Amino acid sequence: MDIGIHASFLPYDDAEAALAFYRDVLGFEVRGDDGHDGMRRITVGPPGRPGTSIVLEPPAPDPGVTGDERRTVVEMMAKGTYARILLSTGDLDDVFARARAGGAEVAREPAEQPCGVRECAVRDPAGNLIRIRELR
Repeated sequence: MDIGIHASFLPYDDAEAALAFYRDVLGFEVRGDDGHDGMRRITVGPPGRPGTSIVLEPPAPDPGVTGDERRTVVEMMAKGTYARILLSTGDLDDVFARARAGGAEVAREPAEQPCGVRECAVRDPAGNLIRIRELR
């Protein structure tokens, strides 16, 4: 079976701040930016890898989500406990330095982990945990 991950979804609470972080700080390319009925989805991804994207969207956009559920999602986002993603890079120190300079909240400085990988963690403007692992 040949199966891959095409897109992952992360919520934002400020579309322009999310766009600036993923485009300007992490260097992702913008692949789509569309909206209707007050809903804006921004698709970004690593240059040269068109098959992998992150879709940034408002919290709990599904029309089947109740007001209480949406409030819970927003509360979890504010605490930084709602969403996370793991990225990888060949130059962890450079990506970490750019994230820090771009105003990302540092959750963990680059360090060797007990499992044998080197990684760091930052939070995007919405509080999503972005773990970044160094490829060796």
